[in-house]
Amino acid sequence: MHSKLIASLLALTLVLTLAVSAFASTFTDAHGNEIELDDSLEAYTEFDLLGADDQARKLETNLGDLWTDALRWFATSGTINEYFEEDDVTAGNTQVDADADHIVALWNGGNIRADVPAGKFGAEELANVLPYPNRVAVVYMTGAQLVEALEAASQALPYTEDTAAACASFMQVSGLTYELDTTKAYDAGEAYGDNWARAASLSRVTIQDVNGQPFDETATYAVITSNANFNGMDSSYAFKEAAEANEKSTITTAAVRDIVWLFIADGLNNIVSESYTAPQGRIIIK
Repeated sequence: MHSKLIASLLALTLVLTLAVSAFASTFTDAHGNEIELDDSLEAYTEFDLLGADDQARKLETNLGDLWTDALRWFATSGTINEYFEEDDVTAGNTQVDADADHIVALWNGGNIRADVPAGKFGAEELANVLPYPNRVAVVYMTGAQLVEALEAASQALPYTEDTAAACASFMQVSGLTYELDTTKAYDAGEAYGDNWARAASLSRVTIQDVNGQPFDETATYAVITSNANFNGMDSSYAFKEAAEANEKSTITTAAVRDIVWLFIADGLNNIVSESYTAPQGRIIIK
């Protein structure tokens, strides 16, 4: 009986191992990390979600809308509350300190690297879109800082072959509408990184509204973004300075790809809705 029990357990272990193998594959991200993908995840879109060929560096895209909506949903739904670091929780920082009208999401187009083709898609397609181990971050910014962040982020537009690298910082958004006037020259101040400069003055970007409400330069907004922007990547000096000025700004434990998938599953019931057929008019470029 003992040997039969052992044999049965070994057989069960083999079955479970094969079952896991059947639903998991690996993906090597842009930093060389090997991550496991859940191949059982499945969703559907009737139309291409556009991110390849630098499209999200040039203008608003439907994939940019979806991606930023996922980040904003993560905060406004309260789901983010489960992902605060232990030190934050100990210090009493356990939720986004802003109402829904003051929560926006910004995501740089350089971190949208592929299309999601029409049809069924899963974790591998999202990994191709974002081949980086980004985590969700919260940065508290005044309205004035938010305008400067968008001004600096769009400094290299209009997109050309020569400006392609610098256009990586261009922001896709959720929760706000902004206008970019590329007929005006960017007022470049002190150099920042290899491809960018701080904004010496603000003239190209105008925020039209925030969540349907009038924009307020003196108000505080919770900006949901990536740990990379939090730390000042690309043109994001305004994010870094704002994060340092407000101790509630934080990087959560949530992987961005996981949150986008969670939004598609829980927020959209695994079907990308018709509202994402085309860009939704959040960014007006002159």
